[in-house]
Amino acid sequence: MSMIEEKNEGILIKGSKFMRIWMFLATSGFLIACVFLITHGLKFNSKYSILYLGGGIVLTPFYLYLTLWSLPGFIPGKVLFSIILGEDGKLVMNKKEILIKDIKNINLVRNPINLINDIIIETFNNKKFRIRTYNLLAEMDYEMIVDKYLYPYMTENSRKVWDRKVNLELLQVELKYDRRAQKID
Repeated sequence: MSMIEEKNEGILIKGSKFMRIWMFLATSGFLIACVFLITHGLKFNSKYSILYLGGGIVLTPFYLYLTLWSLPGFIPGKVLFSIILGEDGKLVMNKKEILIKDIKNINLVRNPINLINDIIIETFNNKKFRIRTYNLLAEMDYEMIVDKYLYPYMTENSRKVWDRKVNLELLQVELKYDRRAQKID
């Protein structure tokens, strides 16, 4: 995968180029559509002009809000988070570090306010960490990354929780990922 870079210091997880292009087209396309609705609504040459104008005026702030929230994801080469493998492995994001063996639960959750997927990590000492993905990390890619890089170093209880969430058959079919081929300690 082009979104995973293996370096000496660890594994860097970036957003995929496909998702970056998809987000750019969606956000800019919706804003262009809103401007189109407003301009054609202001011409008043159709019986639907009031609907065009109203729809454009109502939807423009919403799509502008979504665009502004997703702008940090468009930075070229942006690293969402990195993983340092090993028994004392860590998950590093925004100058914060979490030991992999301290992870109690990990979820991909859509934020209801800005509609951006976040990775929520709960630790055994009841701390919660949030990693913004800017919708650049697909759900299947997220599951494969957690299963491949974090799962081998998680505690037994955390593994059981993850096993209840992940669909290994779907990962096998869609991404050709097989956990049995991985080395698990």
